[in-house]
Amino acid sequence: MAPDIIERISDELLRMEEDCNHSAKAHFNASDRWALWNYCFGIPSVVLSTAAGATFFKDYPVLAGSMALGVAVLTSLMTFLKPGEKAGGHKSSGDQYLALKNNARVFREIELRSGIEAEAALNAMKSLTTRRDELNQASPPFSRSDFEKAKKGIDAGESLHVVDKVKPHVRS
Repeated sequence: MAPDIIERISDELLRMEEDCNHSAKAHFNASDRWALWNYCFGIPSVVLSTAAGATFFKDYPVLAGSMALGVAVLTSLMTFLKPGEKAGGHKSSGDQYLALKNNARVFREIELRSGIEAEAALNAMKSLTTRRDELNQASPPFSRSDFEKAKKGIDAGESLHVVDKVKPHVRS
């Protein structure tokens, strides 16, 4: 094996960490956006259905009917779009990307520097790469704006740990 294989594995792990960081934050942004839609549809639906019922008993059938129509539209949107499910799916994907990023970082920072054999390091990297590929295929798509918001936050240092801000590591 090439003598610089450990350095190349380290570089590939850094790429993986960066990809996972961007994907995780984009999924969390998508989750937040869908959770907001869930509340935007759900809360008015509850309020309108309660008000429609009360209005019906006070003998305002046109107002009650209008509110019931609004409830029907909001409920249909909730059923069709499933914002709660989408929020949960993106949150789960974001969590999985963060876990993979953490595994890659720990492997790169600790195990790779512990004198691991090149063949074992290569196999471990391949395993992490396979996990990333499977996660990329299984995750729901996020919007371009979710990604751009994630990139902007990452570029602003939002995803750095305090130790990385205070004591930046010099790669050896």
